[in-house]
Amino acid sequence: MLYTHERNYGARISDEYTYRDMRLLIMENELIRVTILLDKGTDIYEFLHKPSDTDFMWRNNRGVRPPMKAMDMAPALGGPFSDFYEGGWQECLPNGGNACEYKGVQMGQHGEVWGVPWRCQVTQDDPECVQAKTWVRTNRTPFLLEKTFTLRSGSGVLEIDESLTNEGTEPLDLMWGHHPALGEEFLKQDCIIDCAAKTVVSEMAVEESSRFLPGQTFPWPIGEGKDGSDVDVSIVTPPEAKTDDMLYLTDLEEGWWAVTSQSQHVGLGISFDLDVFKHIWLWMPLGGSNRAPSFGRHYTMAMEPFSSFPGVLTQSIEAGRQLVMEGGETRHTWLRAVAYDGVNRVAGIDADGAVKPK
Repeated sequence: MLYTHERNYGARISDEYTYRDMRLLIMENELIRVTILLDKGTDIYEFLHKPSDTDFMWRNNRGVRPPMKAMDMAPALGGPFSDFYEGGWQECLPNGGNACEYKGVQMGQHGEVWGVPWRCQVTQDDPECVQAKTWVRTNRTPFLLEKTFTLRSGSGVLEIDESLTNEGTEPLDLMWGHHPALGEEFLKQDCIIDCAAKTVVSEMAVEESSRFLPGQTFPWPIGEGKDGSDVDVSIVTPPEAKTDDMLYLTDLEEGWWAVTSQSQHVGLGISFDLDVFKHIWLWMPLGGSNRAPSFGRHYTMAMEPFSSFPGVLTQSIEAGRQLVMEGGETRHTWLRAVAYDGVNRVAGIDADGAVKPK
C-alpha cells in the first residue's frame, strides 16, 4: 500500500502493520474495526463495535502465538490447532473437528487453512468502501481458497465472499465451516441466541458437564436435560453454571444467527449462504470444560456456519452430509457479519447483513 493517500475518516484499510511478527489486515469505519491475522489463517482477531466499545471476539488467556515461530514439547496427535488457538474466528477446511485419515491424508483438527500465511492484495481503498482479496493453497489437499473482505462507510457489516477450487483431477469429499468464538465480557451480559434452526442434535461424545444425553435430538430451542428438566439452549448460561455442550443446529429455514446482550442491547450476527453452510455448530464451553486445553478457564461460545456434521470428515461421509467437489470445480459462497445495537431480539438477518428486530 505504498504511495496511497492516508486518511482518518470514512472507510479505512491497512496491511502494513504487524503484531508479534505477524502481518495484520486492519479494516475500519465509523462503526466497527476488524483486525485479521494474515499470517495465521486470516483469523479475525478483533471485531470491535466502536459505539459500545464491545469486541465480540474471544481471546483466550494464552493470546496469539505465531505457529511458524513456536514449538511445543511433543506433537499433538490431533494436530496443532489447540496449541495455537487464540480465540477469534477461524476458517475450517477440508476437515471440520477432530483428526482423521482420508484418502491417505492425515487430516488435523479443523483442517489446513487456519494456521498458515495467506496472500493479500488491497483491491479498493476509498472513503466510501475498502476491500482486500486474500488467498491460500492447501498443502496436503489440492484446494485453492480465495476470500474477499469488504467494508463500506457507515456500515456495521463485514462482507465476506469466497470461492473454493479443487485444483486436482479427482473428486474430493470435504467439510467447510467458520468458527467465530464470542468473548466472555460480552456473553456475560445476559445474552440470548436467535436463529432459524428447527432441530438440535447433541454430540455423541458429551462432556460430564453437558446438559444433554449423547446423540439426543429435540426441537429448537428447548430440550429435556439429563436431569429431566427443560433446558432452553437459546439462553447463554452464566460462568458459575459451568456448563459445556457441543450441539448441532440443523433443518435451517434461513441462514443466519444472532447473539444479543439483553442488558446492553448490542449484538453480533452472521447471515450466510445456506447452499454451502447447511448447519450451525453450537460449541458452548461456558466454564464447564475441565479437560485440556481449558482446564476450567474458558468461558466462550461459537456459532459456526458449517457444511456438514458430525464434526469429523469421515463421520460426515458416513452420514452422507459431506460436500463433494469434482476435479477442477469452483464453488462460490458468502457470509455477512454485522454488529448492531438498540435491539433485544432478532427475527432475521438478510443477505446484505440487515438486521430485522423481533
